Order: sequence, then structure tokens, then C-alpha cells
Amino acid sequence: MISTRREFLGNVGRGMLVAGVGAGLARELGLAATLLDEEPGELTFGDLEPLVALMQGTAPAELLPILVGKLEAGVSLRTLVAAGALANARTCGGEDYTGYHAFMALLPSYEMSRETEGREAALPVLKVLHRNTQRIGELGGRGDEKLRAVEAAQRVDAGALRRAMLERDFGAADRAFLLVATESGTQAAYDALQREMIQDDVDVHRIVLAWRAWDMRRLTGEEHASTLLRQSVHFCVDTEEDRVSRGRPVPELRALLPQLMEEHAAAGEPRAEADDDWVWQTALAIFGASRADAARIAAQALAEGYRPEALGEALSIASNRLLLSDPGRSDDAPGKPRGSVHGATVGVHASDSANAWRNVARVASERNRVASLIVGAYHTAGQSQWVRDEPIPYGEKARELAELDRAALLAAVDARVRERDQLGATAATEQYRVRGHDPEPLFELLRGHGTSQDGALHAEKYYRTVREEFAATRPAFRWNHLLGLARVTASEYGFPASGYAQARELLKV
Repeated sequence: MISTRREFLGNVGRGMLVAGVGAGLARELGLAATLLDEEPGELTFGDLEPLVALMQGTAPAELLPILVGKLEAGVSLRTLVAAGALANARTCGGEDYTGYHAFMALLPSYEMSRETEGREAALPVLKVLHRNTQRIGELGGRGDEKLRAVEAAQRVDAGALRRAMLERDFGAADRAFLLVATESGTQAAYDALQREMIQDDVDVHRIVLAWRAWDMRRLTGEEHASTLLRQSVHFCVDTEEDRVSRGRPVPELRALLPQLMEEHAAAGEPRAEADDDWVWQTALAIFGASRADAARIAAQALAEGYRPEALGEALSIASNRLLLSDPGRSDDAPGKPRGSVHGATVGVHASDSANAWRNVARVASERNRVASLIVGAYHTAGQSQWVRDEPIPYGEKARELAELDRAALLAAVDARVRERDQLGATAATEQYRVRGHDPEPLFELLRGHGTSQDGALHAEKYYRTVREEFAATRPAFRWNHLLGLARVTASEYGFPASGYAQARELLKV
């Protein structure tokens, strides 16, 4: 039905243009969906479709009993997470803040579940699936889906993906991305996404969503890779639309990154692995530098042959220092009282971003490996103005706990977390480190609290960041990440997660 005079005239005009050039040529030019006014089709997900539809159309309070029943019937947590991810992608499409935070928490919740024994292993996943479905329902569920089935363009020239972003054209961006994915494969499409969209500006959600979407392929299967990655396509177009509508300046990176890439065309021949002092001094330099200067530091280090992993460590350590030096919120917000450092804070955001840039660099082309670390340094830097020069002073409190044994120190961490004592939890963790104890019981303790609390959308992401960065950082510095996790866990305590109590009751744990 044509509801307005404008729509009627528009349809007449499109019909005349198609008649003039021919439908075949219109389709070949990638204009079919626009010129022929074709309605995009519905995305479907094969064997996962019933579960995906369930998660889009069920009230959160009714969802968990159904999911627990499916677990008892033999459906795996892996399958539930995959379905939740596709339900989120189809509904939110990378365009909703709470929605893409739920998506970014799904895979970390699955990894948390894999670290947990017994029936409690399902708790992290059920908690996030409850949040996921709640947000999907708030957005209209099946009635308002951002991702639809779209035909790939038949032909595009170089830079079409970036141009579609700059022109804020969702349809053109989708079609250009799908053409690369169809003709050259997922890896080539991901490299194009990084080169033409992601590296254009810095935002924690821009890079973390891009990384989590790539990583989620191992649960959903390669056949759904394009759907997952189109979330980042839409995020970048949506962000550009927001930038232009608000009159914000063109990102500095648009000119700076090509300049640095030209000056330092590729990484130099690998030299001897950077020692601890080089990594630490580079981290401190990035921590205190302007964004542009930090990008130059990173580009120069790669040109001199320092290994990408060593530079990535420096980014990770610098971002952790932002967290440990964070004075905390200066005001109160729902679930984030004055003094808190969890949720969307400078340190958590910096840590999650550095982790994502490192991970993308590991799976990218050589060009994108270099560019990702340069942009990652740019992203990490320029934020020290918001924090103290030095980390919170936990050293003296740590020495006061020197006589405690392993069990007593774990109990001290637990108690300080429950008291929301960030300094005390950090100090007890530091003494645990000094005494040389196994980190696994400490991870288990903090994981349990991170599962039970809301975390202002960030608990699962940040826990996974610390897990990965602890493993990927040299012994001299890796415990700094656990200090950060202890502090954040204490900060977020006292705000129980929605659905968590119901999940415990259903699982009988």
C-alpha cells in the first residue's frame, strides 16, 4: 500500500529509471534493492532458527525455565550461546548500546562457564542470555529487526565499503561487505572491514564488537559469519551518522594513520624479543603520551623490528595502569555509585579495547596487524589526564597481610569484595601474589562474584580480558591484571544481576 504522495511519486520515478536502464543492469550495478524497491528478505539460521526465534519472542522470566529444560534434554551451552548471539544480531544489528553490550558479553560468559564445574557452570551463560532476551524484547523482538537478508552487490570498486560508511548508507555498506565475503571469503571481508571502517576512529565498542563478532564464529559456524560481522558494518555507519548529525569533527585518524603507514610501510625484520624494561618503558610512554604521539611510538617500534606481541603487551600494561590509577566516579549513577571503577569507566574501557586490538592483530593481514597496533596505541593514550599519576596506594595494606596463609588471603579478598573495599581487595590480591600462590583459586573466587553481580554490562567482558591478558603478559607484569580484576570486582559488588537468583533456583545450586 502506498501511504503518501511522496512514496507514490518515488515509486513512479524508480519504475521509469529501471525501465530506462533495464532491471539486469540495475542489479549488476548493485542498485537493485533501491531502484526496484525490493523488500529485504528475512534472515534465517537453519537448525538454530527455532532457538533463535525462541530467544527473540519469549519474556525473560519465562525464558530461563525453558533453557534449563533444554540443557537437561541435552542441548549444549555452546548451542544456547550461538542462538543468543544470532538473535541479538538479527534484532539489534550493532545499532543499540545495550544490545551490543549483551552480544559482547555472550562469548565471555561461555568461557566463564567452561572454567566452572558442575551445574553452576550454566550460571554465567543463563545470566547473560536473560539480559540478552530482555533487551531484545524491549526493542520489539521479531517486530523490529535491524539485520535482514540482503543481496551482495554485483560489482563495486575499491573503497566502496568505506565510501558507504562516509555516505551513511546502510544498504550500500551491507551489499559491498557481502560481495567481498562472497567472492573472497570471510578473512578478506574482515580485513576490508578493519581497513575501511574499524581503523577510521577509536571507540571501545567499535573494536570490541568487531573482535567478539569474529570470535563468535567458532560457536555459530562459518555459515553465519557474515551476519555476525554485519553488526560492525552497521555500527560504523550508525556512528558516522551520529558524528555528522552532531557536527563533530572528522576523526584525526583519517589523516594520521595513512601518514604513519606510509612512513612505516611494514614492520621491520624481527629483532631479539623486547626485554622487560623495554615493554615497561613503552607502556609508560604510551600511558602518558598524546594519542598522536602514542601512534608514532607504536609505528616507530614496529618499523624498528620490535615484535607485535611485545608492543601489544605494552598497550595492555598501559591500559591496566589507567584502571589501577582511576580515582573512581565523581558522581552517582544507577548501579555505579561515587568512587566506583566498574562499567563504562576509563580503565575498563581501555583494557577491553587493548585486548581487542591485540586479538585482531593476531588474526589480521600483515598490513592490518601493523595498523591495528598503531591505532591501538592511539586508542590507549591520551587518557592519563582523567586518572592519577600513580596507582591506588595498596602497598602498605598489602604488607599488613603478610602473616596470612593462602586460605586466609583468599578469605580476605572475598571479604573485601563483599565490603566494596577496592583498596583492600587490591591489597589482599597483591599479598597473595607476593606469597607466590596459585592464581587459579583467585580467578575462581572473582569469577563467582562477577557472575552474581550485574557489573553494569561489563563484568563478563572485563573478566575475559583479564583472563586473556594474564596469559599473554610476561611474569613481571601479568599480576597487575589480577589486581585490576580484584578492584573492579569489589567496585561492582552489591548490585545483583537480574535473572541470577532464578537461574540458581532452577539449577538447584
